[in-house]
Amino acid sequence: MSAQEFDDYTRNKTLYYGDQSGPYGAEIYLPDRRVRWSFLDGQCMDGQWYEADGLICFTYEERPDPQCWSFERGGGGLIARFENDPATTPLYEATDSTQEMLCLGPKIGV
Repeated sequence: MSAQEFDDYTRNKTLYYGDQSGPYGAEIYLPDRRVRWSFLDGQCMDGQWYEADGLICFTYEERPDPQCWSFERGGGGLIARFENDPATTPLYEATDSTQEMLCLGPKIGV
């Protein structure tokens, strides 16, 4: 998927991803290639995405090292393959997720 195709498909959406073992996480795709990711644990990471060598790469405030993925459209939505570690199981867009993407505020105190 090219950067333009990815942007057209994801912009202003919240997509939920899973693998064969169940839900994995969700990402909100904001304008200007900004994103917010969560492993559905209430903790969210703000970041951005860009295209590099035909891949869609994400950087986050807490994880500045690029996380690069290849995306393709499958029958049920996007299929994402983590190219930093090709042995990783692909993720699939879960169109029927019942989990809400909740972002709790920052942890304060000890």
